[in-house]
Amino acid sequence: MSGLDIFAWIVLIILIASVIAVFCIAGWLPGHIAKTRGHPHAQAVTVAGWVTLICGFALWPVALVWAYVDVPATPTKEPRP
Repeated sequence: MSGLDIFAWIVLIILIASVIAVFCIAGWLPGHIAKTRGHPHAQAVTVAGWVTLICGFALWPVALVWAYVDVPATPTKEPRP
């Protein structure tokens, strides 16, 4: 094994580690944003982020948008005098 082969293996290992890290960060991001913003469905956003990422990435942006969307406040009844 020459020095060039060793360098190629090091680059390959770093590349694989980087892909795994980006995958984990992308799955974690929607849930983290939802928890930070105090979203009432933060746990569901977390699950949606991981499930959509694992099942094909197509709906992952929807989970990310959902993390930013504020849920409208429910109307409260005012007390009658």
